[in-house]
Amino acid sequence: MASVLLTGGRVIDPASGTDKVADIAIRDGCIAAIGKNLSRSGVDRVITATDQVIAPGLIDPHVHLREPGGEHKETLATGSAAAVAGGFTTVCCMPNTTPALDSPELVEFIASRAAKTASCRVFTVAAATKGRKGEEPAEIELLARAGSVGFSDDGDGIASAGVMSRVLSMVGLTGRAFMQHCQEPTLTRGAAMHAGDVSLRLGLGGWPRVAEEVMIERDIRLNRGIGCRYHVQHISSAGSVEIVRRARAEGQPVTAEAAPHHLLLTHEACDHYNTMAKVNPPLREAVDVEAVRQGVADGTITVLATDHAPHCADEKALPFEEAPFGLIGLETALPLYTEALIETGLISWPRLIALLTVEPAKLCGLDVLGLGSIRVGGPADLTVIDPAVDWTIRAEDLKGRSRNTPFLGRKVRGRAVAVFINGRQVLGFTPRSDGLTDHP
Repeated sequence: MASVLLTGGRVIDPASGTDKVADIAIRDGCIAAIGKNLSRSGVDRVITATDQVIAPGLIDPHVHLREPGGEHKETLATGSAAAVAGGFTTVCCMPNTTPALDSPELVEFIASRAAKTASCRVFTVAAATKGRKGEEPAEIELLARAGSVGFSDDGDGIASAGVMSRVLSMVGLTGRAFMQHCQEPTLTRGAAMHAGDVSLRLGLGGWPRVAEEVMIERDIRLNRGIGCRYHVQHISSAGSVEIVRRARAEGQPVTAEAAPHHLLLTHEACDHYNTMAKVNPPLREAVDVEAVRQGVADGTITVLATDHAPHCADEKALPFEEAPFGLIGLETALPLYTEALIETGLISWPRLIALLTVEPAKLCGLDVLGLGSIRVGGPADLTVIDPAVDWTIRAEDLKGRSRNTPFLGRKVRGRAVAVFINGRQVLGFTPRSDGLTDHP
């Protein structure tokens, strides 16, 4: 394996508190040295990273790769290619596949398949209930032993309080986190978007904030005597942010994540029956966007995740009520987070990097593997970011299989320009006048 020296970059490693201009030497898949003016003797390649950020490889704990059963939308191969293009070295795939990832054999299948076809590291978040039906806990201990890094019935919340209590107890014993899709189903039947003036104008069923908030409240109360690590996925409501803030202040083991679209868009993006903006949970109002941003700024929300949810063009072309929920996010997340959080002055680059590296690594127990940090002797998973490069999100440049995003045509700033996984460079970009061109 070629040895590489990255020179003159701003090395940001929130796990160690590092934020300095330095060189990083990569050898035999590991970080060999970190410091200024490192020797070039014996180095196969020198890459200048002046004015660029060198971060731990970005980690997304919430993606949908659709395999098995939905390969027409995405696969481990295409989804991981999209991840690398967006600067991610590790992703955790959700279990709402066909069949659901609810058995040790299926968790092992994903690991085996990813080893053969994926461009980045892929871990599995297993189903918490059998078939994701919310009726009976899955074989949680066996799933953990098989390699599941967390548990969720994502796509659906666990409606039964009794089943939820059992799941929290069982997941708690494994030390893994339970990741809840917070949606009380009896409050969202027939709903297609946020309950507000836009849904009224369009004549669409409304999805109230309380459908999210009441499940979070219930789960936190159920978990008080259990102490399972409880994680709120894709938080969207101002009320939900306040519930999580209060629980964390009380010392409850509660974390939450935010997605790019909930940091930038409101329900007005659904106007004219724009199915590209139909997501679950739905885009809400400006007050909710601001609350989610403030939740990130004050530490209530500790993780950023894309909820990458690919769908085919013909599915998104259906009438709004019939079109599936979800948008893609892996390739566009970094500049969108930058726009929502850094350009607004809410957080700094070190905090953004923490939300994308060490925090999701802790959530999924990947920090014990050395992921989410930069340290001598650790795996050389690195993302090099050019914060100043301007580019336009275009369908023809996307590496994933699907194109369902309302951000097409948006001019953004900041992009991953190089990615290393286990010391191997899997992404490199050269600037050009109309954007970036990639090369191996």
